[in-house]
Amino acid sequence: MQRFGKYLKNVPPGLHFKLPLGIDTATIVPVKRQLKQEFGFTTPGAGDPYQSPRDGRAETQMVTGDLNAALVEWVVQYRIADPVKFLFEVREPSETLRYVSESVMREVVGDRTVDEVITIGRQEIETEALTKMQALSTKYAMGISIDQVQLKNINPPQPVQDSFNEVNQAQQEKEKLINEARRDYNKVIPLAEGEKDQRIREADGYRLKRINEAEGDVARFSALLAEYIKAPEVTRRRIYIETLQIVMPSIRSKIIVDDQTHGILPLLNLDAQNRDVP
Repeated sequence: MQRFGKYLKNVPPGLHFKLPLGIDTATIVPVKRQLKQEFGFTTPGAGDPYQSPRDGRAETQMVTGDLNAALVEWVVQYRIADPVKFLFEVREPSETLRYVSESVMREVVGDRTVDEVITIGRQEIETEALTKMQALSTKYAMGISIDQVQLKNINPPQPVQDSFNEVNQAQQEKEKLINEARRDYNKVIPLAEGEKDQRIREADGYRLKRINEAEGDVARFSALLAEYIKAPEVTRRRIYIETLQIVMPSIRSKIIVDDQTHGILPLLNLDAQNRDVP
């Protein structure tokens, strides 16, 4: 509220009284509303005269750090943080914000190549532009808080638009093929790694098995040798008997003779053997 044109106080929303006849003047400031400014395009029906550009094409024409041209469109969303500074510290703060925003965006875009501006550097540009715009708004005591800077369409100049679209399409196709190759790689390599680990574990298990068997055979032979040294005849007879226990069950016909037998022919049942032969 102003009295005789001089700032008097801030008045919150609600029912209030003021002196008539132009003594007190109340200026309504939308401190709760998020405002925006558009650069390079216009939203139909905008009520704020400083929201849309007067010459959008001139604002969007910029030179990148590698001396290429680009058409950059963006939006600045802000709030009125301090109504007193917004009304009395700077003349036409909304218009000043447009000049500040355009200056900062040209500086940020001018530090990057055209590929960064159009593709991978968008988020970094938005963050840096927001920081610099807020710093200048605070420096100039504009009473404005910058909420967001958002890049919209970024295109090369019209004469090279078709060529740029072809290059961009080729780049996208390249990225697509790379992603497909990585997908196939991630599908095949883990499977091969798993098979490799399985083969290694199987080979290691087989190695441990053979080592343990060999060590067991060595221990058995060493124990047998020690017993043989103690009693050679007994050990030899034991080995002979154990060997017969293994061999004899697999023999179909068995003939046992003693030392006094002069031949085994009378003991053979030739008829039975002939019947067994097909």
